[in-house]
Amino acid sequence: MLTVGALAVVAFFAYQASASDDRPAAAGVQPSPSASPEDGSGGADGGGEGEGDEGPPPVPAESGDGRRVVYSVGQQRVWLVDTTAGGSEEIVQGTYRVFPGGIDPEPGEYAVTSRTAQGTGSDGVAIEHTVIFHTTADGTVHGFSAALDGSTPDPESGQETGAIRQTREDGDAMWLFATAGVAVVVVA
Repeated sequence: MLTVGALAVVAFFAYQASASDDRPAAAGVQPSPSASPEDGSGGADGGGEGEGDEGPPPVPAESGDGRRVVYSVGQQRVWLVDTTAGGSEEIVQGTYRVFPGGIDPEPGEYAVTSRTAQGTGSDGVAIEHTVIFHTTADGTVHGFSAALDGSTPDPESGQETGAIRQTREDGDAMWLFATAGVAVVVVA
């Protein structure tokens, strides 16, 4: 019964995404910013804090090609990038700000190695839509997740993890996009 419910939720999100008027923009064409949430986190639609009328920043240069997640450590931002059927043009399906846990992954190309629908983060917070892309030799796990209570890492706590938090809305977008094996490109 739980599996049927989970499939229904995933199907609903897929339908909702396909029925949206917010179609992906081709590379070089920035989606117009929409009203961002009060928390300023933006959303998969490309809006967000500090973006004004200029729209979100473009996908970083030299961030690979093909279907991929691009994570900029310096900008604390993610881009969900796909290509047209022929692979000739890039399509930015979404971009949004994230909240790093303090231990940044090294720049490079990784791939989604595992996904977990729900669990508990290393900080003890209930999380969903965890997408893991790298585990270091010392055991630090790097991945994206969303806190069920909407919380973000507290920089004052002194606790550093490899977790990269996103809003629940952005976590839904990541979950639908970043399936097993999809490239994750980390840039400085």
